[in-house]
Formats: sequence, structure tokens, C-alpha cells
Amino acid sequence: MEKMAAAVGKKMPPARALAPNDDLPPEYWQALLADAHADEAHLPGRQPVRSLRLDQIPQHLLRVGCWRCGRTVEIQKVDAIRLYGPDSIWRNVSQRLLDNTCSERTGRHEEDGCWPSYD
Repeated sequence: MEKMAAAVGKKMPPARALAPNDDLPPEYWQALLADAHADEAHLPGRQPVRSLRLDQIPQHLLRVGCWRCGRTVEIQKVDAIRLYGPDSIWRNVSQRLLDNTCSERTGRHEEDGCWPSYD
């Protein structure tokens, strides 16, 4: 503790900043790969869940949130299929679910509605 307290008063040499053409450190790449959004759904050749038909989605509980108002809407897959049909795209169904219960109405078409988040 005394060594640390003594080091606080001393000036430490500044860490060298990266130049634009320098390679990024391995810790940076590891942090990117460890990110929750870097899953296999975003790899080439795989469709994200939001663009799948309802009958192609493996989860039995479908959830969509709104970036704008923070609401979350859940529906069981069997209920969504019964209401909208098995060939409906989850992105379209989730937008309808959010819009049917939207509380952010301004009267202007460009500003009305919720902004879906598929986390």
C-alpha cells in the first residue's frame, strides 16, 4: 500500500497511443468476439431470427422490445401462429404487436410507433 501511495505522486510516462496503421491489440479482438451480439446468428449464410417465418423459429416464447419506450412484448409461438399464420415473418408480426399497444403517438406518421429490438 505504501508503494502504491508513493507512486501516486510520481509522474508516470504516458502510454504510447496507437497510430492509424498499427495493429490492434489482441485484447481488443477478444473483447469483440466475447460480445453478446457476436453470436452465430450474424455469420454469413445464417438468417437472423427476426427474418424467419414463425414456423421456422425454434423458441416457444417470442419476445420483442422497443428502443423508444422500453416496453417488452411477449407472445407464445403457437398463439402467434394462430393469430398471424405460420408463414408470417417474425419482423412483421413483432412490429404489429408493438404498434397495437404503442403509447408514443404524436400524430405525425414519421414519428409514430415503436422501434423493435430483437435481443
